[in-house]
Amino acid sequence: MKIVVLDGHTLNPGDNPWDEVARFGELVVHDRTPEELIVERSTGAQIVLTNKARLSGATLAALTQLKLVCVLATGFNVVDLESSARLGIPVVNVPEYGSDSVAQHTFALLLELSNRVARYDAAVKRGDWSDSVDFTLVAEPPTELCGQSLGIVGLGRIGGRVARIANAFGMQVLAHNPVSRLAPEGVPVQWLALEELFARADVLSLHCPLTAQNEGLVNRARLELMPKHALLINISRGGLVNEPDLAQALNRGALAGAALDVSAREPIAPDSPLLTAKNCVITPHIAWATLAARRRLMATTAGNIRAYLAGAPQNVVNGL
Repeated sequence: MKIVVLDGHTLNPGDNPWDEVARFGELVVHDRTPEELIVERSTGAQIVLTNKARLSGATLAALTQLKLVCVLATGFNVVDLESSARLGIPVVNVPEYGSDSVAQHTFALLLELSNRVARYDAAVKRGDWSDSVDFTLVAEPPTELCGQSLGIVGLGRIGGRVARIANAFGMQVLAHNPVSRLAPEGVPVQWLALEELFARADVLSLHCPLTAQNEGLVNRARLELMPKHALLINISRGGLVNEPDLAQALNRGALAGAALDVSAREPIAPDSPLLTAKNCVITPHIAWATLAARRRLMATTAGNIRAYLAGAPQNVVNGL
């Protein structure tokens, strides 16, 4: 059996071996695959693994020996699900591997906005503290999170973990979830309509998938609902935010700050208005990438292949 990995570098940059997958057959790993080489590299494979390399309907139809597609992520919009189902090719994903890592990064971003650790570190190394006449250097006072409200859009696996951390910090958890209202055990949650959540949250954090219905969820109209002292965190999908609208809100002081781990275009466009926006912290889609999370992703992917070969596919996302 031939197994082809189209874009394996981010999952294994050298510290997360493919051994668990390699035991199932002949494994060929490509660090990255440009679109024009996807069919060539996948031809003859029974199993194809992809993270961001797109498998269109035409591509799937051309791969006549393909039996299984494994998505190396939770999101699976890189595969044409309708075409794969019609061709009888199961598509499987990894629904749970990085929730704790992503929740941790959410608070890393929030703490950077509230405590300005990087700015103060730079000020000390610049000599500002050495030149101070006082024992302390208070350029921008830190903000205490205890007693503030954290609004969560999408209280699922990751949002639930964020809610637990917020509760431990003494924050009030507000939430909006159009699908369900399942709160983490022991965490008080106040459920609000979306516009009310924007209007009341001191910190607003996005943890929902990107759909055709919620693209541009954060736009000028909703940003104007937010208090001027409020903070926005997006660690979900870049398309949830209208980036020019957010940049304008930050630059005119309508919002105190934003922290993002995702962008509408990835890598981020060099002319993105967010790169020069005031009080905007950006990390390069790194929240998911702890070694612990990547090891779980690798193990679950191997489990997905094992389950398929045993005749009982798991984590199937296209209805087969």
